[in-house]
Amino acid sequence: MNKAWQNLEHADSNTVFQEPFDAVEQREKLVQGGHLHWVHYLVVGLSLLLTLGAWHYSKQQVLQKVQQQFDREAEQTIELIKERMALYENALWGGVSLIDSNQGEVSYQQWSAYAKSLHIEKTYPGINGIGVISYATPRQLPALLQTIRQSRPGYQIFPEHNKNEFWPIVYIEPEQLNHKAVGLDMAFERNRYAAVIKARDTGTAQLTGPITLVQDAKQTPGFLFYTPFYQQGKKPETVEARRQYIKGATYAPFIMRKLMQGTLAAHKRHVAVHISDNSHELYHDKQTDPKPMFKKQVTVPMYGRQWRFDIRSNLSFRQAVDSQQPNFILAGGLIIDGLLLGLFILLSRANRTALSYADKMTSDLEIKTRNLEKSNRDLEEFSYVASHDLKSPLNAIKQLVGWLEEDCSEFIPDSSRGHLKLLKQRSERMMTLLNDLLAYARIGSLVYEREEINLRELSADIFTFLDAPGEFSCTAPDVKLKIARTPFDFVMRNLISNAIKHHDKGRGKITITYRQKMGFHQIRVQDDGPGIPPALHKKAMEMFQTLKPRDQVEGSGMGLAMVNKFAEHQGGSIIIDSDGGRGTGIILLWPIENTTT
Repeated sequence: MNKAWQNLEHADSNTVFQEPFDAVEQREKLVQGGHLHWVHYLVVGLSLLLTLGAWHYSKQQVLQKVQQQFDREAEQTIELIKERMALYENALWGGVSLIDSNQGEVSYQQWSAYAKSLHIEKTYPGINGIGVISYATPRQLPALLQTIRQSRPGYQIFPEHNKNEFWPIVYIEPEQLNHKAVGLDMAFERNRYAAVIKARDTGTAQLTGPITLVQDAKQTPGFLFYTPFYQQGKKPETVEARRQYIKGATYAPFIMRKLMQGTLAAHKRHVAVHISDNSHELYHDKQTDPKPMFKKQVTVPMYGRQWRFDIRSNLSFRQAVDSQQPNFILAGGLIIDGLLLGLFILLSRANRTALSYADKMTSDLEIKTRNLEKSNRDLEEFSYVASHDLKSPLNAIKQLVGWLEEDCSEFIPDSSRGHLKLLKQRSERMMTLLNDLLAYARIGSLVYEREEINLRELSADIFTFLDAPGEFSCTAPDVKLKIARTPFDFVMRNLISNAIKHHDKGRGKITITYRQKMGFHQIRVQDDGPGIPPALHKKAMEMFQTLKPRDQVEGSGMGLAMVNKFAEHQGGSIIIDSDGGRGTGIILLWPIENTTT
């Protein structure tokens, strides 16, 4: 019983509610699937836009990072120069402190010792020397020269000028490198003079404008760095007081190219620097990149001067920041886009190939189907003709057997009468078989109109027609069905007949029930005879198969096979429900809306 319901549910889910297959529409979809459509181009286009967007974004990110790196390089260059200048300033103020500690006076030995203690060559790379400048009015000049010449005989101030004051260089260390500067008066030249006057009046460290040092044989741009000191170590608060008590200045001469070599050698930087003061060039690097990636100009206050830094990236910077990331992203994205387009093309070709193969297979299948249908028709026609033609000689044999039985029954022995009886039974079985074959061959060849029947009345008529033994009974519900009467009558007659014929007792009960379920008439023919083991259910459905010897149960072995074929032809099926014990139920499923009849 449970298995029957499982079969019924299986039929419900896989057969009963299956949507009709629209082959034309489906094939049109497959044909469309064999070509590239706007969706494919849209996907590839969006992917390409995404690739270009990622490439552009990555390029901008890299450019931004490179810009930031250039800014750091430029800022670092300027800061290093400023730090270096601050270091030089400290060295000069250290000299001022030495002089202040001696009440405004310093001897050559003291200054030389101080300069040596600085280790200028190692601690202050780029500085050309460190010295002392004395201040004197024309009235003070003779005394100053007398004092200096006590330790440095032959000391002379040069060159002559028309200023009313003197700022001669008294000491400078190392003197061997700067001996040409000893005695040089700062008042003779505008930049030197203006800076030392400004240092005096402000009391702060000051730079000169671009000058050429007398000790520079290459005559390249340079400058002087002044820090003033006053009489008796005073620190005057006003300009008048500073002018009154000025004693001199410590100073350092710089050759700009040596300063840059000392602070920022070009090989240590990725940027080229051009430094100018009031449009006068102080320093410039060799520009290695004719088309620099970045450049910027920065004006920096530098001890009373305005230095303008023109900084540009050079080739080493371009090489250092060269990033192939955007190109990799672009190349990778284009490869993916190409693969995506190739995939679409391959899928389209695969669809066309599959459709072409399906068309070929369909054509072959149609040819085979037509051949098979023709073979079936030929076979059915042959079965019909053979069955029909065999019935005539078989009837003749039956008639002859009847005549022999009538004419010779009194003369032949009992064994011969038994043989005649057996011959008559075999003839009857052969006739039944031929009739069933004719019926089986006609299934599917006829179209049946649906009629309204009463299941109880139809079952009663069939039961009466079968001339069942008196101890058998058959009950059926009073249900009206609109159904193809002829095949349904054939099916019900076979099922009721089997229930009687295969019963193992002289009396029995046949119960017919009805219900509707999921678009089917569900009719169950239940008997109380012997059951059918589940292992034999399939065999019972096959042609020419009987579960008992033919001598015990007369039949052609085609009953259930024909019933099943009739039911399937009408769109239904039959299910055997029996566990092999007592009773066998045959469930007939017959579609309610049968458009094929």
